[in-house]
Amino acid sequence: GAALDVFENEPQVPERLRALPQVVLAPHIGSATTETRQGMADLTYANLEAHFAGRPLLSPVPECAS
Repeated sequence: GAALDVFENEPQVPERLRALPQVVLAPHIGSATTETRQGMADLTYANLEAHFAGRPLLSPVPECAS
């Protein structure tokens, strides 16, 4: 089985996937816990603090080639 929360072409989820009895689909809410959201906020703050202090970011995002 599988529990899926993110889909390639949201909000369209392929019917073949939706029809599988061993699959649980969630509406992109997998991170909706108090602990996870607090962790996300803490990481954002820590990255901002590092940036403005001239230190390396904790979770840098690589540049995408256009």
